[in-house]
Amino acid sequence: MDRNAREAATLDARFRDVITTESELRRHVGPANRWFTSKILHRLDRRCHSFIAASPFVVIGSTNQLGMVDLSPKGDRAGFVRSLDDTTLAIPDRPGNRRVDTFHNVLQKPGVGLIFFVPGHRETLRVTGRALIVRDQDIRSTLMDKGRMPELAMIVAVERAFFHCGKCITRSNLWDYEAHPERAWSDDAAAS
Repeated sequence: MDRNAREAATLDARFRDVITTESELRRHVGPANRWFTSKILHRLDRRCHSFIAASPFVVIGSTNQLGMVDLSPKGDRAGFVRSLDDTTLAIPDRPGNRRVDTFHNVLQKPGVGLIFFVPGHRETLRVTGRALIVRDQDIRSTLMDKGRMPELAMIVAVERAFFHCGKCITRSNLWDYEAHPERAWSDDAAAS
């Protein structure tokens, strides 16, 4: 058992029968679907480019040197993330809270994961790769919005891409707004 598995297993003594090895995990969930694993791409195809161009929302996952994970949502008009070619994406840094957690992490560990959403679509597109932060004016000028050029852009060298099964979107009724109670979550509820 590796160190991370031991740490996770001893993290909280309230839980019993904790899975700590891949063989135990596979014993309970079975092998990965070969049809699905055969669909993993090492470069973006036409369908990936189209999905990214239609996406107004992406979540970026990164980790710091201690292995702490950060997930950062990014949104703008559809197509705000640009496919520069079949292995390169450019993501503008729009004004926000200026925490730049993702950028801090990329400076330490360049590995990132992206998950793209398109409203109304069941599937999501997952992309993993290596990132760097640029101020290249030619790149930033292609990412302009309402006449404003971003100060920074994140370039992602794509290593893997695949469309993720839409069962979670279907089960959650994510795009069926009538299925969700209005204001089911509010700032008042979060404060209590």
